[in-house]
Amino acid sequence: MGLISNILPSKKHLSQALNLGVLKVDMHSHLIPGIDDGVKTMEESLALIKAMKDFGYKKLITTPHVMTDFYPNTTDTILKGLEEVKTALKKAEIDIEIEVAAEYLVDENFAKLVEKDDLLSFGDKYILIELSYFQAAPNLHEIIFELQIKGYKIILAHPERYIYWHNNWEEYTKLKDKDVFFQINMSSLTDYYGFPCRKAAEQMLKEKMVEFLGSDLHNSVYLQDITERVRFLKTMEKAIKSDKILNATLLK
Repeated sequence: MGLISNILPSKKHLSQALNLGVLKVDMHSHLIPGIDDGVKTMEESLALIKAMKDFGYKKLITTPHVMTDFYPNTTDTILKGLEEVKTALKKAEIDIEIEVAAEYLVDENFAKLVEKDDLLSFGDKYILIELSYFQAAPNLHEIIFELQIKGYKIILAHPERYIYWHNNWEEYTKLKDKDVFFQINMSSLTDYYGFPCRKAAEQMLKEKMVEFLGSDLHNSVYLQDITERVRFLKTMEKAIKSDKILNATLLK
């Protein structure tokens, strides 16, 4: 666990930190070693999971990328990775509930997965999707329709990071009108992804468009931002106290 010991704050500093345990569940992370751009080793995975437990989280739903060109993960590879993490947690005596789903890029292959209904969901049939950072998928609204016909509740990962919509806010409104849930990354509120993403995240919170707060935890750099910055933000304090945030409902 020495991997993160150098970034943990002092006890005095900790006493001023927000209690992220109020959220109870983190539903966006990359904690299965070696299958995407998240953790690389089991040691790193265990260190980050232990840190999240220490923050007060009761349950983690980790969500490996599924994207054709870079991380062509399948349901089988993801479930196998989860079992390996669970075995390592038990051996390390880290007692926290962990589940797995996926973060699906809306690409050509995703449409095929939807057609076959070969999807990893969580909670009340929630499914986490993401978009390209360059442009939205041209068939996005058709995909949303198909998923909802199959009974899925769609969560759009980090909408604040799709900068092509920052000056086209009605695109966000269209998605909310279609009952799409929004999950912002907590670190977006610290300028981790840049000022425009922070302003978009703050605006979404102000307009009560956000239902989930996620860590999108990939590595110790992400953890450091949560440890040293996220937990001391007034905007974060206001967000976690909002009756709109549904993370805790996933504990059931």
